[in-house]
Amino acid sequence: MQAAKNTAPETITVDSPVVACDGGGALGHPRVYLNMGDKTEIDCPYCGRHYILKDGTGHGH
Repeated sequence: MQAAKNTAPETITVDSPVVACDGGGALGHPRVYLNMGDKTEIDCPYCGRHYILKDGTGHGH
């Protein structure tokens, strides 16, 4: 029996409320731009990467 592979999405801290995600690597996905709006985090609908806005950045600039 094989051990379960860790498939939890990656979490990335960013400095801007608008991020570009391409899934990373050669087998990623089309580049999409994600806008957090008034939120401080967002998930990529393709790969599930979780982006978190660093405290004190992005909003109100």
